[in-house]
Amino acid sequence: MQRRCSPPFASAPGLNRPGPWQRRGNIDLVCLDLEAAEGVRAALDPARAAALAGLLKLVSDPTRLLIVQALGQRELCGCDLGWVTGHSDKVVSHHLGRLRRQGLIQSRRDGKVVFASLTDRGRELLAAVAAVAA
Repeated sequence: MQRRCSPPFASAPGLNRPGPWQRRGNIDLVCLDLEAAEGVRAALDPARAAALAGLLKLVSDPTRLLIVQALGQRELCGCDLGWVTGHSDKVVSHHLGRLRRQGLIQSRRDGKVVFASLTDRGRELLAAVAAVAA
């Protein structure tokens, strides 16, 4: 195991707490397991993390989550979703657009009425969120 000691990052919280530190003069040194840290860093995918964060941000809005949960039960039109969520058609339409752009819902038109339903991806996300919340 290769360890390298270096000055701690100035912005990292909690660096003054007791731990695997060495002291050289007036400078605290962090002992880094370089091989382990580099192995973990190499395995991470920043682009995937950003995409996942965007998806989580999308369903972190309570109105959008209510819409996804409602559509998990059945296909509904925008007016029905407005009633379910307690928001105007404009607000519901805005949220449906964001969900549609991420591939979580699909829509179909029947005359002047637009119905929304979850895609397979939307159902998988709803199941994952429900499993974590349980």
